[in-house]
Order: sequence, then structure tokens, then C-alpha cells
Amino acid sequence: MPSEQQVALVVGASRGIGRQVAIDLAKNGYTVVVAAKSTSDAYAMKPFPPDPNSPQSTISTVAREIKEAGGQSTAIPVDTRDFESVQRMVNETVKIYGHIDVLVYNSGAIWWSSVENTPMKRFQLMQRINPEGLYGTIQACLPHFKNQGWKARVIVVSPPIYSRFFRGKTAYAMGKVGMSVLTKGLAMDWEREGKKDMAITSIWPASSIKSAATGQITKVDPDAEKDLRKPEIYSDAILAMLRAPVADVNGLIDLDEDFLRDHEGVTDFSKYSIVEGAVPRRIMPAKFPDLTVAEQADEGRRTDSTKLRASKL
Repeated sequence: MPSEQQVALVVGASRGIGRQVAIDLAKNGYTVVVAAKSTSDAYAMKPFPPDPNSPQSTISTVAREIKEAGGQSTAIPVDTRDFESVQRMVNETVKIYGHIDVLVYNSGAIWWSSVENTPMKRFQLMQRINPEGLYGTIQACLPHFKNQGWKARVIVVSPPIYSRFFRGKTAYAMGKVGMSVLTKGLAMDWEREGKKDMAITSIWPASSIKSAATGQITKVDPDAEKDLRKPEIYSDAILAMLRAPVADVNGLIDLDEDFLRDHEGVTDFSKYSIVEGAVPRRIMPAKFPDLTVAEQADEGRRTDSTKLRASKL
């Protein structure tokens, strides 16, 4: 039965930031589809809810958390490396709820090391889950966005584009920056096509957020916890992005803290600190390069491969 509420599909929602985003979207009135690979028997889970950054947290337990808090949710398993699996996830969401109003792509694979120490299999895994998974998910959603009269929002977990980000994690950066290029490019597509109710926005943390990944660091150095924030800062920023006018956020790549400060007027971020009274270190630059050029509006001669090479589609 079609949902009268707005429907949010959160991909990569089994634990950590994705889980928190799904839960907070539900608290704010969204029907939420939680999607990822991991499933479980949520009603056999003890204790419940499980540690949100542990393998015991799955899309099944997150959906149960949302329902027990009074929200609407469905868990749909997906392997973002497999386009057919992605298509099934999207089609099942529309079959159940009738529409997709918000897509959040949080799935990600991480390997931070030099090129020499990044094996090919690790590189391929990151490319398949990060940029390829995002591209496939958006491709699967586009026909449904069209059926909805081109009215939806897309949120992507990817960083601002600047050279320091490449250092020490080139293979990872190639995929993540590629995701940000998709944000910029698809925003341009929608703008030039007159799709005034579509927006795609990228978000990245200004300071490290507590997660399974940061847990590996704090195990070795417990003092590092003072530099961590709660994932609620991420979901609060995403909710603010969804409230913002399309013109303000289409093609925007921003940080959680900066968006809340600039668009919501937030000045006190202390409630997000894991360690009370601590001021987590900002890991991102204070200012980012402007990617536009003086000739930005000059498109030259437009080329469309679908018209030049239709037989290759």
C-alpha cells in the first residue's frame, strides 16, 4: 500500500552513521527502508538493541528499533556490488510504498594505505561498492523519480574535492572523489534539464564520528575518543539539507558542521561530543578550492553519445 509519508531509502543502514540516519529520519516522520548486506533474526537478538557499531547490528535490528519507537520501516537486503540486487532493492521499495522521496547512499568500503600497499582486490572492492554502487543505485531510482514527476532528494556520503584528501589513501580517494564528481555532474544534468524539484547533495564529517572504523583506533589509543562526535550530527545535517530549498543544495558538497552552522545557525556543537567537555579536532580544511572556472557557462558543442552511438546502448 502506498505510503502517505515521505519514503527514505537508506543504503548502508545496518550500523554506525547509516543506522543513526535511518532512525532519525523515522523520528522525523519518514517511512524508512533500511538496506545493506547484513540481516539477522531481530526478535531473537539479546540484548536488544545491540551495540550500534557491532556486527550484531543489522538492517533487521535497525528496522525493529524504528518500529518499536513507533515508526514505519522495512529491511531489504542488498549487495551494492550487484546491479541486479540494487534494482531488486529499489523496485521492492516502490512496490511496497509506491515512491522514493529520499535516497541516502552511505554504503562504503575502506582501505587507507599507499598505492603500493593496496592490493588490486582491495581497489576493485572499493570501486564496486563506492562509486559503482552509488551510480547503480541512482540509475535504478531514476525511472521511479521520473514517474514521480522528478521530485526527490539524493544524499551522498562523499567528500569535498581537494588534493590533501588523496594523500596516503589514493585508491580510496579515487572512488570517494568519483562519488563527489557524480554529485556535481548529476546536479548539472538536472539543472540544464529543468528538473527544479531534484537535488543531489554530498555530505562529509568535519570531525571524526564514532563508528566501527574509529573503534579500531580507540582500542589502541583510548584517549582518541575525545576527538570523536556522535553520529547524530550527521543525521541532523542531513535533515537540514532535506529541508533546504533545492537551489541551496543541488550540487553542494559540504561538511556536517559547516552546513549546520551556515544554514541552521548552529554555533554550539558540544552536545555532539562523545567525551563531555571535549572539543573534537577538525580533520577537514577550513576552506576548500572553488572548482568553477571563468568559462563555466560555456558548453561549447554539446555531444550526446546516445544519439551518436545508439546501437551501442
